[in-house]
Amino acid sequence: MPILLTQESLTQALMLADLSDARYGQHAMQLMLKDIHSALAQQWQCRRQLVRTSPVVPLENNYDRLGYPSDGAARDARYTRYVSERLILRTQTSCAIPDLLAGLSIDPPKDLLLVLPGLVYRRDSIDRLHCGEPHQLDLWRIVDKHSGLKMDYQQLEQMIATVMQAAVPEMPWRIIASPHPYTEQGVQIDVLWQDEWVEVGECGLAARHILDQANLTEHTGLAMGLGLDRLLMLRKNIPDIRLLRNQDVRVKAQMQDLSPYQPVSLMPAIRRDLSLSVEQSLNEEQIGDILRQQLPDVASIESLTVKAETPYEDLPAAAHKRMGMLPGQKNVLLELVIRHIDKTLTDEQANDIRNKVYKLLHQGDVMELAVNS
Repeated sequence: MPILLTQESLTQALMLADLSDARYGQHAMQLMLKDIHSALAQQWQCRRQLVRTSPVVPLENNYDRLGYPSDGAARDARYTRYVSERLILRTQTSCAIPDLLAGLSIDPPKDLLLVLPGLVYRRDSIDRLHCGEPHQLDLWRIVDKHSGLKMDYQQLEQMIATVMQAAVPEMPWRIIASPHPYTEQGVQIDVLWQDEWVEVGECGLAARHILDQANLTEHTGLAMGLGLDRLLMLRKNIPDIRLLRNQDVRVKAQMQDLSPYQPVSLMPAIRRDLSLSVEQSLNEEQIGDILRQQLPDVASIESLTVKAETPYEDLPAAAHKRMGMLPGQKNVLLELVIRHIDKTLTDEQANDIRNKVYKLLHQGDVMELAVNS
């Protein structure tokens, strides 16, 4: 039985505003979303169907029916948030595709673009490019082969070029081979931003087994999944993904259009190193998830990086004693970068955040807290 979300955590996740949905208020993400699927519809002259579904989904829809292996690591509670043994918070908007395609088989379309935006829920590390509840956009073009069209790799390349021009005009991008369970000839899409390649999506030809299981045996298709948060960051040159939800009026006002972001402040960063004793299975993504759920000051943590890990048996007895380390644990060296968006933190405030993180994560019998001078 996987570890289940608490009722409080589930409620908190389900109440989070979907920035891609105008029902939660206007946001630049909606403008970019419209640009993307409008550009595809204009290019292809096809019908569009925008679909929003519940974020609580059967485990099989999120994994099995998309072709993920039954023993895949992604299913583990380290990465997936379980509501019950068989229900999860979706990790991808693609989870709605099997049911949607099965529904289309009743009246098969000649040429249809399925547009599925929404929040997905992950356990992820903390840094400027990651968050626990990113927005994803699935784009699936389904075409009847009797229409004279067949979706092939050339059509896929055209789709990628159209989407990238609409989402991040004039920015350099590349594709690299990357297999996915629900596509064939799968690729990953990266965009060059601030001298680094940033992954923004994955796509490929819709896998034959996905179409066949929906009785769309006379159809071919293209499948694309995009990270809307990252695309919007790159489009507006926003330095941190968390700014997309920031409530500071100076920041919030800039999330109403697609013009370049103007920094409102750049407070000095404070670094703190922690040496922790934790259970062997704990990873960076789980640490990020724990802090997001339990640390009130999590917005002040700009990044969290695991610098080194050493199992109990590889450390001397003196280290065991210093940390109160127990067999079966490991030592994790963690670097925190602490920076508040609109005020300079004092050393005392930074130490307080550091100590809260330490108390949440450290499982040894001895506590080593930062002391203010």
